[in-house]
Amino acid sequence: MASPSAVRDAGTSFIGGRIPMWMPVLLGFLTAVGPISTDIYLPAFPAMEQTFHTSAGNVQFTLSIWFVGLAIGQITVGPLSDRFGRRKPMLIGNALYAVASAVCAFAPDITTFSIARFVASVGASASLVIPTACVRDMVPDRNAGARMMSQLVMVMGVVPILAPMLGGLVVEFVSWRIIFWASAAYGAICVALLLFILPETLPYDRRVALSPFTLVSRYVTLIRDRAFASHALITAFSTFMSFSYLTAAPFVFVQLFHFSPLHFSMLFGFFAVFMIGASQVNGLLVGRIDSGKLLQGAICLSVVGGILLVAVSLWSAWYAPPAWQPYEVWLVIAAMLLALAPTGIIFPNAMMGALADHPSLAGAASALAGTLQYVFGAVAGVVVGQFPAVSAIPMAGCMCCGAILMFLAGLSRPHRQNVN
Repeated sequence: MASPSAVRDAGTSFIGGRIPMWMPVLLGFLTAVGPISTDIYLPAFPAMEQTFHTSAGNVQFTLSIWFVGLAIGQITVGPLSDRFGRRKPMLIGNALYAVASAVCAFAPDITTFSIARFVASVGASASLVIPTACVRDMVPDRNAGARMMSQLVMVMGVVPILAPMLGGLVVEFVSWRIIFWASAAYGAICVALLLFILPETLPYDRRVALSPFTLVSRYVTLIRDRAFASHALITAFSTFMSFSYLTAAPFVFVQLFHFSPLHFSMLFGFFAVFMIGASQVNGLLVGRIDSGKLLQGAICLSVVGGILLVAVSLWSAWYAPPAWQPYEVWLVIAAMLLALAPTGIIFPNAMMGALADHPSLAGAASALAGTLQYVFGAVAGVVVGQFPAVSAIPMAGCMCCGAILMFLAGLSRPHRQNVN
């Protein structure tokens, strides 16, 4: 195997040329640190509530803490990657994530767990934001970048499909703490991949100075750009919708619909399969159909799904006769599928739309867009946690709200954008 220095020095040789087929696989595996750490412990929520002798709201709050840490970490690590390159910040971040996850594994109380979870999220943020910037480094064309992002979404989505299933198995037969030992091992594997395989994608001559003034000016420039702001808000509201589902679903399906942790994790994988499938359809269609039209069509499907989910939840809770109840869960699942599956098309097109006009600020643009996503994700967790888990209405309402806000942000997109 090549030495780390040799890999690093060879890293920029393919920029602007042919990209190795393994690159999306590697970037997807690194990016999956965030989704796997979010998804794998969802089936453990009720078990953690019992272990820590705390409320469901406090366990849900650990998910919000995770999102806050991701937001803070991304807004910091993005500009650092524009200054120091892509590999070093990811190395430090994944090492921090591995250590903090190990602390989560033996945390004696919810407070210790929450603090360690926050530290782990700050570390994991590097692998959430920087791989996207790597794509922008290597693929300046917007449509080609959206295709590569679709490949990355597919790879990073395979692990989260398996993660909740494994988490459900762990909760069913062993202790939920094993989940976090596995997370620590995942972080260690990422460190090894970064040391020995991932090349540096940002040449020295494209790195930019780092100071408080330039940092603020970059973010101001991005926020004032209509194309960036509209696309970043679309990804943020999409995350609000998705994380409303992530926060509420364990209690809705396990406690209200009486799914076992294993069955819930299988349902979670079912949704993820359709989201990944949508991302691959997007990869086939980008270039044949304008990415902006694909984006707007996917948003409209999510809005329809969100409205149907609210309608089903309200009818079931307030008006449905007893004979209706056995069918409620299937209608809820169908409506959720219609709302969630299009996010596989929304994310790659909206993210590349946000980054397309800012090649020299790819790290900062990816960080700001990612920060907005997880700020709204944290807000979703807090909002959903304020409601008792006695019906699917809070989850449905928040998901529908996110879909509608996505639609409104989509209306503000410029009709034409420059393609670099």
